[in-house]
Amino acid sequence: MSITKGNQTLNLTGLRFDANLGILENELTTPQPIQVDAELNMGSQPLLPSDDEILNVLDYRRVRTIIIEECTAQHVNLLETLIGKVSKRLMELPGVQGVRVKIAKLEIFDDCEVAIRMETGQW
Repeated sequence: MSITKGNQTLNLTGLRFDANLGILENELTTPQPIQVDAELNMGSQPLLPSDDEILNVLDYRRVRTIIIEECTAQHVNLLETLIGKVSKRLMELPGVQGVRVKIAKLEIFDDCEVAIRMETGQW
């Protein structure tokens, strides 16, 4: 028996940039560093694409751009709101069956980071 397909997951981890996020006085006026990790379930895929061209797969540059755009477009009060917006946009990409997103505020406390993880779609 020849295996021709497998379940594929696209991972983007450790994406760091500044975002306008939060309800605290300093958060309302100053962007803060966040880190985003995203996992996209692409479902069953051929072990080899039909050809070796980017047009036939989900370009991870697009995933990165969407995350940065959603997180920097405007000030968002709640981490819960932001992660929902990012998850929704990623679920709209062609072929995506499920997403797991984690967004961490890296410097909100001196002794820890705060993060929320959202999972939606099929896993």
